[in-house]
Amino acid sequence: MNSNPMYMEYVDDADPSGPAPERRGWRILGWVSVGLSAVMVVGSLAAYGVYYKTMGNIAHEDVNANVGPNRPKKLNNALNILVLGSDTRAGGNAKYGRSMKNEPPRSDTMILLHLSPGGGQAMGISFPRDLMVPIPPCKTKNGSTAATDRGQINSAFTNGGASCVIKTIEGLSNIKIDHFMQIDFNGFKSITNAVGGVDVCLSKAVNDKKSRLKLAKGKHTIKGETALAYVRVRYGLGDGSDTDRIKRQQKFMGSLANKALSAGVLANPSKLLSLMNATTKSLTTDEDLTPRVMMQIAQGMQGMTSGKLRFVTVPSGPDPADPNRVALTQPSANTFFSTIRNDKTVASEPKAGASKISPSQVRVRVYNASGIEGQAGRVITALESQGFHASLGGNMSSAATTKVLYGSGADQQASFLAKLVPSGPKPTARSSGGTPGVVDLVVGKDWTALKNVKAGIPKQQGEIRATDDICKGS
Repeated sequence: MNSNPMYMEYVDDADPSGPAPERRGWRILGWVSVGLSAVMVVGSLAAYGVYYKTMGNIAHEDVNANVGPNRPKKLNNALNILVLGSDTRAGGNAKYGRSMKNEPPRSDTMILLHLSPGGGQAMGISFPRDLMVPIPPCKTKNGSTAATDRGQINSAFTNGGASCVIKTIEGLSNIKIDHFMQIDFNGFKSITNAVGGVDVCLSKAVNDKKSRLKLAKGKHTIKGETALAYVRVRYGLGDGSDTDRIKRQQKFMGSLANKALSAGVLANPSKLLSLMNATTKSLTTDEDLTPRVMMQIAQGMQGMTSGKLRFVTVPSGPDPADPNRVALTQPSANTFFSTIRNDKTVASEPKAGASKISPSQVRVRVYNASGIEGQAGRVITALESQGFHASLGGNMSSAATTKVLYGSGADQQASFLAKLVPSGPKPTARSSGGTPGVVDLVVGKDWTALKNVKAGIPKQQGEIRATDDICKGS
C-alpha cells in the first residue's frame, strides 16, 4: 500500500494475498445508511417507545462553524441530508484492519439524501469516490488549512471531515445541505440481521475466494457475513468494474430499504428496536439534527413508501485529463442539480377553466443576452429535457433581466413558460421580429435555472427504485 496517507488507494483493489479483510465491505455502509435514514424519517417510528431511547445512541458533531456563513440559499421546504461512510478505526472498528489504525479516516461513500416536500419522494444521490472536483479551504485537525483546485472528492473528508465534504458538495451543486449523517462499518452485519436478511438475485453462481462469497444462481436472502461478502465482491460478479459494483450496491440498498419499510419491520416493535439500535450505535450527526428535529422530519414524511425511494449517481463520466478518474458531465450535472434545488411540493390543481398546456406544445427560441458564452445552449438542453421544442435564436446585447416574448397566437404558451423562469418575467407580445406560434426566451444576467414542469424530480437515466425487480439486470 502506498505510504502517503493522502493517496486514495483502496483496499478492495489491493493486497490480494492473505485473508480477505472485512474492511472491503465498508463502502456499502453509506448506501445502507441511506435506506436506514429513510426508515428513520418514516412517521410510523413515532408510534413506538423506541424513539427517544435509540436516539440517545447517536453521537453529534458541530460543523456549522467550519462550514462557514457563505452557503447556498434554501429555495423550498425540501430537506437535504448528506450521508457519509467512514472507515475510521476508532473504538470497536479497530478490528477491521489493525494495520490502518493510525491512518486518517476516509470516506468513499458520499450520498446526498434528498427528501421532497410533503413526503412525495426521496432520492439518494451518489457522488463517485474518484470524482475530480475543486476542494475548498478546509480546516484540518492539526489546525492548518487544506485546499486544491483539483482533487478527488473523497479527499475532502480526509482533509476536514464532514464539514469539508459539505462545503465541497455545496460548492459544486449550489444545493443547501441541511444535515449530515455519518456511519462507520461496525454495525453493518447487525443491520442486515435486524431486518431479517436482505433479498438479492444472482444471474450466475459465484464462488469468490477474495470475498469468501459462495452462492448459487437465483434468489437468496442474505445477512451477516454473507451480506458483507456480497457487497464487497468485485471480480466474482459483473464485469469487474467499480461502476458495475456500485449498481449492485444500489440494488442491495434498495432491497434493504424495501425490507425495512415493510410492515414486517415497522409493525414489529421487537424488530424495529433491533434495527434502530443497530443503526444509531454507528451514527454521528450534526448537532442540529436533534431528536425533536428528527420527529419533525418523521411527521413530514408519513406518506413515504419504498416505491417513492430512488437511487441515482450524479451525472459523470471518465475524466478527460485522466481516464482512471471521473468528472461531472456538463451540462447534465448542472441541469440535475437545478432540478434538485427547485424541487417543490405537489403541484396544485389548475384553476377551473384554465387551458392545459404541455411542454410539447411550446416552441421556444432562445436568445443569449447574459454575456456568458454557451448559456443559450445550456438553457436549450434544460428546455428539451422537459419536453419543450427549443432552438437557438442567437446572441443579443447584454440584458440584466430575462424576458419572455411571443409572436401572434403564442400568448398561452408564453405564460406557461414564464411560470418556469425563476425571476417570473411578465410575457410580452413582440411588436416586431416575432414568429407566429413561437415564444422567444431572452436569457439575461439574472438567469439561474429552469423550474420543473412537474412536481418532484423527473426520472433520471440509470435510476434504481427500491421496488424494482431484484432479478432484473442482475
